[in-house]
Amino acid sequence: MPNLRDISRRMSSIRSTMQVTRTMEMISTARIRGALDRSAEAAPYKEAITRMLSAVASAGFDERQPLLAVRERERRVLHILICSDRGLAGGFNVLPQRQLEREIARLAAEGIESELITCGRKPTEYFTSRGPAPAMSFVGISAEPNMDEADRIASYAMEGYETGRLDRVSIIYWHARNRMDQQLVTEDLLPLSREQLLMPNRPRHHEAMSEIEAHYAPEFDFEPSAQEVLGYLMPAYVRTVIFHALLDSAAAEHGARRRAMQSATDSAEEVLTHLSRTYNRVRQGSITTELNEIVGGASALEEAK
Repeated sequence: MPNLRDISRRMSSIRSTMQVTRTMEMISTARIRGALDRSAEAAPYKEAITRMLSAVASAGFDERQPLLAVRERERRVLHILICSDRGLAGGFNVLPQRQLEREIARLAAEGIESELITCGRKPTEYFTSRGPAPAMSFVGISAEPNMDEADRIASYAMEGYETGRLDRVSIIYWHARNRMDQQLVTEDLLPLSREQLLMPNRPRHHEAMSEIEAHYAPEFDFEPSAQEVLGYLMPAYVRTVIFHALLDSAAAEHGARRRAMQSATDSAEEVLTHLSRTYNRVRQGSITTELNEIVGGASALEEAK
């Protein structure tokens, strides 16, 4: 049976932890609104350039474009992993890291090499220690991503794909559906097929095709040719998709941390309630024992007389 001092110390420790988790929950709640607004503000530009790309592709899709060429055989794949700089966010970092680790192992079994770009201190440390070491990494800006980060990632990916060093580029990040729900997304950034370009709002993993509105591009005359315009638009499209994924992940990070800290606070309250009952039961037993000792002592004195 634990003594009252040990129980009291543990209750004090849990109250201190609850103050930390409740404070972090409040901070994430305050920040998530701004992060969602920033992601929503960038969404119209992404949708506009995607629809523009769709209209051009419908008029002149050219597989000879360096960023549209499909390789007959994959030899090297670039994975862009977007997580966070800090922990205490539930499975926000762990789940995509493990998923990517399994994918890299699967590709290695097929004789396909993998390159890695990490965004966030947690995935950078994870893969630096376990391998493969990231070819490029970004730390310290997961909560406030910037366009320079997206430009550097896009330039590296496009240069590798155009030169033939890379055969596919995929991106893994968390999509913030709202303040509470996050969805892990894995999609191929390069190459883009004709079907992908003609479906500007293609579904994510768990969305039904029936929920996606059909899009019919109007007919345009292009000067220069549609193929040349497509070549100009593709780099801007790649940069925009990467930047929006960074913003989306930042919003999802705040939502995941808020949910994790709320769960931690609720668990601490349950433990504290249980300890309070144990404390009262032990204290009541201690008082009863003391009373029995007093009554027993008084009886012994009476008998001695």
